Amino acid sequence: MKLTADYHTHTVYSDGKNTFYENFLSAKQAGLREIGCTEHGFSHLFRGLKRKELPRYVSELRDAEKKTGVRALLGLENNVRGISGLCDFTPRDLAAFELYVIGIHVLVRYEKLTDSKLGLGSWLRTQLHVKPSRSLVRFTTKAYIAAIERNPVDIVAHLNYCCFADPVEVAKCCRDHGTYLEISSKKQHLSDEELSRVADTGVRFVIDSDAHAAERIGDLSLAMEQVRRVGIPEDRIDNIDGRLPSFRLAEWRRRNL
Repeated sequence: MKLTADYHTHTVYSDGKNTFYENFLSAKQAGLREIGCTEHGFSHLFRGLKRKELPRYVSELRDAEKKTGVRALLGLENNVRGISGLCDFTPRDLAAFELYVIGIHVLVRYEKLTDSKLGLGSWLRTQLHVKPSRSLVRFTTKAYIAAIERNPVDIVAHLNYCCFADPVEVAKCCRDHGTYLEISSKKQHLSDEELSRVADTGVRFVIDSDAHAAERIGDLSLAMEQVRRVGIPEDRIDNIDGRLPSFRLAEWRRRNL
């Protein structure tokens, strides 16, 4: 198993340690064809990419792409901001960006105060090792599903990282809408049993590093171990062994631009 592309990476523009050029050089050394540049979304209070930085951000990204020959996808790790499915991208952003990743995070400008339970409320339960209520699981599951149904989401990142949803129901929604589920090589977010039940839905996967340092670009070791333990067929993972995924946002852009 060899990674073709890594679609979840960070630079100094959010909470990463390295520049675009350093990340892209590491991607080239790892033999990657593509790299997704996915800083935390605009609504993240402390680690998000700022809209005023976008011109410089894009310029540096394209310069690194040109110098290394590694294709770049301009993306964002959108925050799920409410049960309505609201994320960071506006309709105007869909014309400018090339990769739509979503995740749930803690310190975010939520759509409504009650939506803060998605991140902060769940995080507190995680830290205190308190079992989530059924209502919280239903709430979080609905938020994931609404985001996937409302937006041309390419990848759901680190499902159930410091939050609580029904992973099988989220996976079914991903399957039905052509959204990929990420198997993270940074940290195991689903148990082997959960991942097995998720795989049974027929959802398709990508493996990503969620790299916050250049030396981790293209690292698939932890994810590969879990894939092999669970027995996920490698032909269900669309960014390995020379294959590249078919993304929803790219199709949306072809139809609408």
